[in-house]
Amino acid sequence: MAEDPSSGRAAREPAMTDVARLAGVSHQTVSRVLNGHPNVRERTRLRVRAAIEQLGYRPNRAARTLATGRSQIIGVVAQNSTLFGPTSLLAAFELAATAQGFVVSVRRVRVLDRRSIAEAVEHHREQRAAGIVVIAPTAAADEALAEVPADLPLVTVDGDPERSAALVTVDQEAGAALATRHLLDAGHRTVWHVAGPSDWFDAAGRLRGWRRTLEEAGAEVPPVGQADWSAASGYRVGLMLARMPEVTAVFAANDHLALGMLRALSERGRSVPDEVSIVGFDDVPEAAYFTPPLTTVRPDFDTVAVETLDVLLSRMSGDGSGSTRRTIVPTLVERDSVVAPPA
Repeated sequence: MAEDPSSGRAAREPAMTDVARLAGVSHQTVSRVLNGHPNVRERTRLRVRAAIEQLGYRPNRAARTLATGRSQIIGVVAQNSTLFGPTSLLAAFELAATAQGFVVSVRRVRVLDRRSIAEAVEHHREQRAAGIVVIAPTAAADEALAEVPADLPLVTVDGDPERSAALVTVDQEAGAALATRHLLDAGHRTVWHVAGPSDWFDAAGRLRGWRRTLEEAGAEVPPVGQADWSAASGYRVGLMLARMPEVTAVFAANDHLALGMLRALSERGRSVPDEVSIVGFDDVPEAAYFTPPLTTVRPDFDTVAVETLDVLLSRMSGDGSGSTRRTIVPTLVERDSVVAPPA
């Protein structure tokens, strides 16, 4: 640390707010540049980099937390699951946090209930975690967070959009609208939906987005096929839909459901996409290699992770200038599973 000649005291190390002030941007923009976020204009990125070099700023977030008496640890609470969405999000967050000098400690719970969440949060508090991230995609997990002390630096990911606490989430309704509108624009009179578990916020949001898009288009709203997130569940619902000739377009709540449906429809002699068009959600790595390659909605898990870290750092530093709610809009990936309906 350099010495301030006017006072004889050690000068303060430049902070992110100093970089933001010199570059004429928000501290969130500085954070995005440091994390390699793609949604920053090149001119802004160069201006921030120049300010960092001029000030000699070193983005050692972990060292800054030591001044608060906290550790270099960020605690994460997640379900012990192999589901693609939560697993991908956790991996992306670990990379983002590690790049900023933190150690990520993950506490996995078997079920997302009140007791398990409370015990996992308390474990991270005992370890003096600098902040905590809870991946809480179900109603039970979200309810458990109501008992967490308000002064605890904590961010919820994929929680209840109606909550007022710090939250980062994917816009599930917007993603479902993209999928449904794409099928309607292809010429289908309506779109059937195979939904995920009703207690998951992701599934509920996708259901709302699908229903609202059909209603706005003046299309019939068919009965919902209820399932879990598995390919086996999609297969079972697919066998039922395959017997219904009026089904020409389906929006599946995730890609694994779509995969099971592809097999069921094929076994029953219903060609995809010639007779039935399908859109999934998640863009799993295998989706491009399904038969046919699957049109799907892609959540940007890297962006969710960066925004989550940004909100958490703001809460850890006590900086209340930034938004504590971030919503990431997904994109549609068009492949070969959607065509115009049969005559």
